[in-house]
Amino acid sequence: MPDDAAGALPDAPLDPTTPLAASFVARGARTFRDAARLVHALPYGRVGGWRDVLPAGRGTCSTKHALLAALAAEVGLPVTLVVGLYAMDGVNTPGVGPVLAAAGLASVPEMHGVLAAGDARVDLTWPGRHAPPPALTDERALEPDDIAQKAALHRRAVGAWALARGLDGDAVWAVREACIAALGGGS
Repeated sequence: MPDDAAGALPDAPLDPTTPLAASFVARGARTFRDAARLVHALPYGRVGGWRDVLPAGRGTCSTKHALLAALAAEVGLPVTLVVGLYAMDGVNTPGVGPVLAAAGLASVPEMHGVLAAGDARVDLTWPGRHAPPPALTDERALEPDDIAQKAALHRRAVGAWALARGLDGDAVWAVREACIAALGGGS
């Protein structure tokens, strides 16, 4: 992946007369890649939904990528929102190691959202981070307005993972939430 993660995405000019594009143009973006760079630069933090990312000036993997997938659809680009699981640990997700260690866990299942452009997966979650996204299992495409399904899918995956290890699913979910809070994603 290039040093500029947004460079792996297709590009097109933004039409300032369309709803989402207008909100990006008002912030100085002229192309889809400009919009992607703008979203990538926003800090990590929870918001109500993808429509809240720009007004709040922050977002999560889900909300940032859902916003850009919606913009891609508006612009006519073949970019989709994809979610999948990875084993979140202190190496692939800096900042969660102490939380996991305190809970006696090496990792927890994390459902992560990225953009898919053909075979490429682009992660614009963390400002300044241009590393490729973690390898995801159980990938599925979601429409931006269906991103709320991610939480239920994730809870089920955590529950199944915990059960297979003789752990309490609610306790593992609480550890996962503490990990997200450690990343600055608390409410």
